[in-house]
Amino acid sequence: MEKSYKEYLSNITTFVFDVDGVFTDGSVLVMTNGDLLRKMNVKDGYALKTALLKDYNVCIISGGTNEGVRTRLKALGVTDIYLGAHNKIDQLNDYFEGKKINPENVLYMGDDLPDIPPMQMIGLPTCPQDAVQEVKSVSKYISHKKGGKGCVRDVIEQVLKVQNDWYDNFDAKNA
Repeated sequence: MEKSYKEYLSNITTFVFDVDGVFTDGSVLVMTNGDLLRKMNVKDGYALKTALLKDYNVCIISGGTNEGVRTRLKALGVTDIYLGAHNKIDQLNDYFEGKKINPENVLYMGDDLPDIPPMQMIGLPTCPQDAVQEVKSVSKYISHKKGGKGCVRDVIEQVLKVQNDWYDNFDAKNA
């Protein structure tokens, strides 16, 4: 019998995320000057920042090249950002080698066909609720949240809660 995705949560040390369709709903607003605008969820951002503060590894690998995305993620503390990645396995292998990461300890969240190869080489492949069917079929966990609507928060919060890292220093007076 295949293991439940929950059995993987306590071993996760690293999060790897796609951007479009995961941090965003996959829509782009095209401006008259050609700029493309994306909308990201602040709850996803909070969870991402919390994971970084708790010393989890976080890596972003996206086929997109929007520098606004890099600016937003850097502001949250992410330093490992690969944009313009068309063969995501190359970037993932470079990242794993540079950080000495065991793929079995990685949670990857993607939503579309380019995410399948890296999802097949890690411990816990996950996807948003509105991912394409092919990605859902290789995922060990499908979030109940859609892309851009809290799916990043969902998976990070589950891992951090299992590992007692979610809000152990939470002070309700300062919320």
